[in-house]
Parts: sequence; C-alpha cells; structure tokens
Amino acid sequence: MTLEQQFNDLVRQNKSTIYSVCYMFSDNRDEVADLFQETLVNLWKGFQSFRGESAVSTWIYRVAMNTCISADRKKHRHAESLSMDLDLFAATKDRDTQQVQQLYGRIHQLSVVDRAIVMLWLENLSYEEIGQIVGISAQNVSVKLVRIKEQLKKM
Repeated sequence: MTLEQQFNDLVRQNKSTIYSVCYMFSDNRDEVADLFQETLVNLWKGFQSFRGESAVSTWIYRVAMNTCISADRKKHRHAESLSMDLDLFAATKDRDTQQVQQLYGRIHQLSVVDRAIVMLWLENLSYEEIGQIVGISAQNVSVKLVRIKEQLKKM
C-alpha cells in the first residue's frame, strides 16, 4: 500500500474526529471546511514523521486542535470585534435543541484551551487522553473540568 493510500485510509477512518474539532471552533460551514483542509495539510506534513509514541487518534486530535487554535488566534488578531451570538439551530424550537444551542453558545465563550478540553470530554475521551492531546496531566484535566463546569453554570 502506498503512502498516499495509507493517508487516505487514515483520513477516512478519522474524518468525523477532525470535523468535530473544526466545528468546535466555528459555526460557519465555509470556515469549517477551511479548517478541515488546513488540518489535512498539517496531517500530511507530519504523516511520515509520526513515530507512534501515542495513539493515532491522539495525534490526529492534537494536530486538528493545534491547527484550529492557530487559525482562531489569527482570526482574533484581525477581527475588530467578535460576536458570540451563535445561532446554530435557528430553524428549530425544540426544547432539547434549545438546550444544546445554549450549551454550545456557552462553550464558544470559553477560552480556546477550555473549549478544547470540553470538546474532548464530550467525545468521551479519558482524562489521560485529553491530557496527552492538550499537554497537561490527567489530574489537571480533572481540576479544569470541574472549574469549566462551574464557569458554564454561571454563564
């Protein structure tokens, strides 16, 4: 199997993971597509040098997160004002959907790192995996999640 075929298989198997990360950083379809493409470029650049010291999924999360965080920082440098009025589910008025909308609106108000931790936790990753991806200890992940949950309740 060629390197390109291996990469295509990797992307096909982990496409939803990459999109999940990208959606946490934008609610704009075009921007999500751009983040997805930029993540693929970064994954390709590092594909041959991936040493397997962590799980492939951890590496993919980390590359996707770093790509999105970098893009988010660039966007904020150039933005004069940032509106946090997200309207993710405007067409529906279902109570559960409104709660999801409210939750995501609150999550988008968190700092980039806190947003990443919550997103990974919502993906049911273990504290150890989250810590590896974000670069902190599992115990620190636990502490941060407690603080983040309290912060979300106060919003």
